[in-house]
Parts: sequence; C-alpha cells; structure tokens
Amino acid sequence: MTALEPPTPDHPGGDTSGARTGRPAGTGRAGRSDARRNREKLLTAARSVFGAATEGPVTLEAVARAAGVGIGTLYRHFPTREALVEAVYAAELDALAAAAPELLGELSPVPALRAWLDRYTAFAATKHGMIDMLRSGPAPTSVPTLPTRERIASAVGELLAAGARDGSLRADVDPDDVTTLLLGVSLAAASGRSSEQTGRALDLIVDALRPRAE
Repeated sequence: MTALEPPTPDHPGGDTSGARTGRPAGTGRAGRSDARRNREKLLTAARSVFGAATEGPVTLEAVARAAGVGIGTLYRHFPTREALVEAVYAAELDALAAAAPELLGELSPVPALRAWLDRYTAFAATKHGMIDMLRSGPAPTSVPTLPTRERIASAVGELLAAGARDGSLRADVDPDDVTTLLLGVSLAAASGRSSEQTGRALDLIVDALRPRAE
C-alpha cells in the first residue's frame, strides 16, 4: 500500500472494529474521546517528524508509526497528506502567534523576543519538512496558503512594541522588515547551516533591534 492509498479492512492498517462490534467504529462518548486523543497524537507526531526531517521524504506511515497508531487511524482523521499538512501547519502557526504574548507574560521584552525567535526557527523547520512531504507525493502540491507572513509580522510587532515601551528595543523598526530577516535565516537553516550559526544569526537580529547609542 502506498502512502496515498486508503486502508481497507483486509489491510493490517484498516479499521475492523465496526465489524467486530456490529456498530460503526468511533461511536459513543468513549469513541469520540479516543478519536480526539488519536487526532492530537497524530498532530504531535507529525510536528515532530516534520521538524526532524533532514534526509528523504516524510511518509504518512512514518507519522502513524511515531504516533503509535495504525495507518487506518491516520486516514480516518486525515484522508490525504494535504489534509494532514494543513492541520499541522495551521496548529503550528496558531502556536507561534500565541507564543508572543505568552512569553511577554513571563519575560522582559528582549529575552521574550529571543525566545520567540527560537520558536520561529522550530516552526520554519517543521514547514520545510511539510514541503518535502508534499513534494514526495505522486502529484506534488504546495503548503496551504495561510496568512503566514502577516501573522508572523503581527507577533514581531507585539514584541517590538513591548520593548519600545520600556526602552529595551527600538521604536523605529517595521515588523515586516524583521520578518524578511527571519525568512532569510530560515532558508539558510534549511540549506544545511548549523544550529550554532542559526543561533548567532538570531542574536545579530536582536542586537540590531536594540536602541542605538547616542
């Protein structure tokens, strides 16, 4: 069975629970709870597998294996690889956007910004893994179109505004300019640059955002 071939009851990955019990699989309160848990396990596993992908395409079987479920369970939640990628990408983008106010609630603006930049590079690594997965299919497609740049710039703007208020970051920086720099760093990291070099590049961005000496 290929990565895009739907499971069948005759295949080890297919769902035969309905045949055993005489009712549709996943019905009832317990079934719905199990379904939610399996979906979350699949999304968590997919994020991990996509983010760690360095060589070769990521397969749906690898995601199901990492989640500890059968391929049939994956297909019930995500009928196509595009559906899985879209769900993971949307969840990762939501988490990245939400991280800015969360970090500002725990840290002062400069360390919050630096910690958020690390979150961004993890998001970028996951995105590149998803791109590799989509390209590996029989009909290559692209990552779903979401307002990614706008949401990243919005999060950056929130961090910069907090720093401008307490004087630790410049007040004259366009968040979209910082987003452009981040895209460059993520592309370099995807091309094989070391994590140490990526960290140094992020440190340079933070240094450039500090107020200029009079």
